[in-house]
Amino acid sequence: MSSNTAIKKALVQPAAGAFGLVCADIAPDKSISHRCAMFSLLSDKPSVIKNFLQGEDTLNSLNIAAQLGATIERERGSVRIVPPENLGEPDDVLDCGNAGTGMRLYCGLLAGVEGSFILTGDKYLRHRPMNRVVKPLRSIGAKIDGREEGNLAPLSIRGGDLQAFRYESPIDSAQVKSALILAALRADGTSYYRESLLSRDHTERMLRGMGAKVNLIEEPGSKNEGWIEIEPVLAPLDPLDITVPADPSSGFFFAVAAAIIPGSRVVIKNVTLNPTRIEAYRVLERMGAHITYRQLEDIYEPIGDIEVIYDSRLKAVTVEENIAWLIDELPALSIAMATARGTSRIFNAKELRVKESDRIASVVKGLEACSIACSEYEDGYSVTGGIMKKSVIGSHGDHRIAMSFAIAGLLSGMEIEDTACIDTSFPNFFDILSQITGVNK
Repeated sequence: MSSNTAIKKALVQPAAGAFGLVCADIAPDKSISHRCAMFSLLSDKPSVIKNFLQGEDTLNSLNIAAQLGATIERERGSVRIVPPENLGEPDDVLDCGNAGTGMRLYCGLLAGVEGSFILTGDKYLRHRPMNRVVKPLRSIGAKIDGREEGNLAPLSIRGGDLQAFRYESPIDSAQVKSALILAALRADGTSYYRESLLSRDHTERMLRGMGAKVNLIEEPGSKNEGWIEIEPVLAPLDPLDITVPADPSSGFFFAVAAAIIPGSRVVIKNVTLNPTRIEAYRVLERMGAHITYRQLEDIYEPIGDIEVIYDSRLKAVTVEENIAWLIDELPALSIAMATARGTSRIFNAKELRVKESDRIASVVKGLEACSIACSEYEDGYSVTGGIMKKSVIGSHGDHRIAMSFAIAGLLSGMEIEDTACIDTSFPNFFDILSQITGVNK
């Protein structure tokens, strides 16, 4: 069982006033770190990953790679992964902790590997829906079972032969897309995948960098236009040699802090500027924050710095497009909305219901406890800006809920219950927050 089941609390004091902060130690990107651990198994040569996220979820993905036969060498934040000649059956269950990314992507990776595998997780992950990947994987020959006919973990996978496919996803999800792409690499022919809106594309970028043929078809008039074409891998891919950039969704908590505290400024260093990852910053710009982007390099990912400066009190905004690009940042964005002039609205975000918690319900309940007027919809909610009051907020075991209301504490003070979940994605979050205000844990 993951250690994030331990009960921890944090009391955040109101900020004394304007602050200036340079964040050079934002947590490494969680999504990319997960993928580094997994994708290294697709090569026959050692992969070197610098700045790998040392969070519980990503370390679980790394441990699973070791259980499958990889040799893991760790030194000062860098990880060297020596893949096995052939992935082998583990002698124990594979624990994904709290990570939906870990469980869903490993489903796709292992579906085509000969052997028997059991994926489990903590009490929260074992209640998150898995049919979104299990059903399409079963349709191409994968043998996966679990509670509620495969919808809930633990999941049992009997890997074997997979068929090529043409799948149009009913939801825009990088996890679903990545699981199907990983399965397609072991299929018996060329596969095609499409979603209505391009979700975060780290999987495609990284696999292409390793030599896989995973391409978005953009030929006007072609019957395959808008589809991702995935050719099966007939030989091991090139190893990874990558420095994981800072996570923009982790940095966004401090972007919101700067945007709601008059006179404040924050610089988030060495963060991915992938367009599918900075949509929340674009929304914060629309609300009135002054934001500058400075690109420094572009190898696997565009990387650079983001500067956020308080300009004036934020104004309300409606968010209903590109939801897949900012789904993780919506709880923090809701704190900005709670301080803005007018009523902000979020639509087309039903995916929030199946995150680490029901984030629609968690956000609305938390904001109402802070005396902010909200209305809950099936696929979103509205937030009318006002004056936040101190409250006691339960995280529901959800790291983004815990961190979002910790940022709200800069305005009014806040007591957050069950903060151990923050260790899954951003272990030094409170260390950085302590540079702005007092935090008692």
